[in-house]
Amino acid sequence: MSKLLDKINYPADLRKFEKKDLKQISEELRSELIDVVSETGGHLGAGLGVIELTVALHYVFNTPKDKLVWDVSHQCYPHKIITGRKNEIRTLRKGGGLSGFTKRDESEYDPFGAAHSSTSISSTLGISVAKKLSNDKNNVIAVIGDGAMSAGMAYEAMNNAGALKSKLIVILNDNEMSIAKPVGAMSKYLAKLLSGKLYFSLRETIKLITSAFSKRFSQKAGKAEDILRGIVTGGTLFSELGFYYIGPIDGHDVNYLVEILENVKNSNHSGPILIHAITQKGKGYKPAEQSGDKYHGVSKFNISTGQQSKSSNNAPSYTKVFSDTLIKHAEKDTKIVGITGAMPSGTGLNLFEKRFPDRMFDVGIAEQHAVTFAAGLATEGYKPFAAIYSTFLQRAYDQVVHDVALQSLPVRFAIDRAGLVGADGPTHAGSFDITYLATLPNFVVMAASDESELVKMINTSVNINDRPSAFRYPRGNGFGTELPGINENLIIGKGKVINEGKHVAVINFGARLNECKKAKSILEKKGIYISIIDARFAKPLDEKLILEAASNHELIITIEEGSVGGFGSHVMQLLSDRGIFDKGIKFRSMFLPDQFIDQDTPEKMYEKAGLDCNSIVEKIEGALKDNIIFAKNKSNIKN
Repeated sequence: MSKLLDKINYPADLRKFEKKDLKQISEELRSELIDVVSETGGHLGAGLGVIELTVALHYVFNTPKDKLVWDVSHQCYPHKIITGRKNEIRTLRKGGGLSGFTKRDESEYDPFGAAHSSTSISSTLGISVAKKLSNDKNNVIAVIGDGAMSAGMAYEAMNNAGALKSKLIVILNDNEMSIAKPVGAMSKYLAKLLSGKLYFSLRETIKLITSAFSKRFSQKAGKAEDILRGIVTGGTLFSELGFYYIGPIDGHDVNYLVEILENVKNSNHSGPILIHAITQKGKGYKPAEQSGDKYHGVSKFNISTGQQSKSSNNAPSYTKVFSDTLIKHAEKDTKIVGITGAMPSGTGLNLFEKRFPDRMFDVGIAEQHAVTFAAGLATEGYKPFAAIYSTFLQRAYDQVVHDVALQSLPVRFAIDRAGLVGADGPTHAGSFDITYLATLPNFVVMAASDESELVKMINTSVNINDRPSAFRYPRGNGFGTELPGINENLIIGKGKVINEGKHVAVINFGARLNECKKAKSILEKKGIYISIIDARFAKPLDEKLILEAASNHELIITIEEGSVGGFGSHVMQLLSDRGIFDKGIKFRSMFLPDQFIDQDTPEKMYEKAGLDCNSIVEKIEGALKDNIIFAKNKSNIKN
């Protein structure tokens, strides 16, 4: 059997085939996807679930003139394969290669970039309105999952779309599973009511009205369908929001999908339409189908067994250290509760849930709600730990400010994926939390330099009951340091001197401490001796320690895995306010550059960012060369 997929480089090539060929094309695309991700790692389950939908959409609609937007875009790999990127697909998530998400500057077939959830309906509504204003008749389609539909932003967009009566097609990709187990009433509502036997049997009984767009029976069919849906569901939410609802339909029957999509495309309906497609995450690959998370995110794996590659680093991950430590505290303190937004396994709270099922709350993709929910718990004397990735906490900043900080409520923020994260690229980088949290009154902001420090910070946060606190830690494994007990706390606002040197004080905040130590070894060979200080706290600052360092060294360098305006800025403000710069002290701050850094290995990304040991050495040497006072003593420095 010849491979039809070999003949498809763009959707225009796909449209040359007959409908009877689409099933084979779908099967070949599924095989290709499995083969690709086995080599690259990445998001597999979501893509497997939309193979047929991807083929059908590009077959029916005239992309890229018709705009197709994938929500979150975990599922976009099949889309990329048939939209001109097949030959590059094995560069997926690698340095200089294809992004793991849709990206506007990568292809005209990606009209809107995405990697965070629940943005597709809002963005496509904007595109739709723009087309209407420009008298452009092309179609606009959004594909959104049932998990993403649980976020408030999706409802806001649907409400607006219904009110505007904009021509917009929304495909609800309902696999009854976001990343974790379905959360909330929406999932149950869709799965039980709209895919129930009663609904299907009634539709079969009244075949006359199954086509919502039949010309002959348009009026009668429409009314009958509304009545039918009303009998089953009491009136669907989508209809109430102004959407014409079609479904549920089999999302893996490619020919049926094509028929439905063609009907919708050719209809005269002027308002928004929602097509409810039932799919299976991980479809067609048994290891994925049988996995608890349906192979949402995987490392490289063996296709025949599904066995994923494991890291050679035997040290525990920061995420595991957080989870284990929190469990130990929760065993002694019944007031401790865990909160996450659809990321129980990603944050480690799945382990917490196994031990304390009544004290762990997965609120779904709803970070705003998660934060204010935690605030409410805190008012009643509970100790909520909101475990949220740095990049996702951005979505709840107003709630952090207004509902937590303003009221000085003791919500504890466990900020995972701090700094640069590797293959997921800039959309998932934890770049801004130091800056946006350390500016807030009533906040304690910590960053762990290793897994041992992380334990101490968790311990410390447990006992902070008068204000909010946050501790940040990176993705990946620690260094294998010995972990302290749960009673070992930090003094709030106190840093730690790692070693003393007479020339330069390097003040580290976060997980660059090991790079500072490497830089120290390089510089000592050149006769430059540095002090290394682990700040631990960005807020409150250890003012005494910083001022002492400024009085005893010729140069102060701060380093952090965050953007400008963070730890270094606060140190600089302190030195400025105390008049330290008037005395001739030199100061440099090292932070993430003012740009979004594309995916690569974390090591290479930090090299690009100028936060590796060699960059620290260069920064120090450059600053000292400009130091007149130091130049006078250069004879004491080995060349």
